[in-house]
Amino acid sequence: MSRLESAPGIELLDDPAAAPAQVCESLRNIARANFWFGGAAAVRFGLKSALPPGPAPKEPVSLLDVGTGMGDLPRMAVAWARVRGITLKPLGLERHAAAARLAHREGLAVLVGDGATLPIRDRGVDIVLLSQVAHHFSPDGVIRLIRECGRVARRAVILADLRRSALAGWGFRVAGHALRFDADTMRDGITSLRRGYSPDSLRELLARAGVTTEVIRRPGARLVAVWRPQT
Repeated sequence: MSRLESAPGIELLDDPAAAPAQVCESLRNIARANFWFGGAAAVRFGLKSALPPGPAPKEPVSLLDVGTGMGDLPRMAVAWARVRGITLKPLGLERHAAAARLAHREGLAVLVGDGATLPIRDRGVDIVLLSQVAHHFSPDGVIRLIRECGRVARRAVILADLRRSALAGWGFRVAGHALRFDADTMRDGITSLRRGYSPDSLRELLARAGVTTEVIRRPGARLVAVWRPQT
């Protein structure tokens, strides 16, 4: 996603040249944060909208996770879908080679690529997941990223991100110390919450990208929006 200009603030994962050992340690702690602080739950909520109850699809459902990190969320999504009789075929996209290697070691197929130009043909995957990625970029960059996700998705796009919250920042400091997160994760978690959205600001960005959908508040200072791309 290097061709999308960054939002204000600097985080470790904003730097494609960051030291691989630091990237991997931070990503492991981000996966723990997803489990404990609502990131995984927000994605499951989005999946319920993208794959509502009813007869399970007969064919496998493909899922592209943009900015997959160590791949914890698509692996969780596979398990969630399996319980419902759905075969989910995940694919991660990462700009960090170290992150891609880590996700691959964890069993996920991964592409190293740029979110500004997803290396997927039009309508090439069923579902695109964009979790905790949008807040890393400027408004114009987010709008282009949303449009690019809509271009490649056949069935749905799930955008899950952080809601700006001073209270959540305080809670993250306390819980992060208890969980012994590394210094990069502690600093970046607070920066991410400061970069987060209000429901109205995220709704406005979606509208500017040509998407009209509900933005839903979820526990853990999370926001989720799901939409079906125009055909």
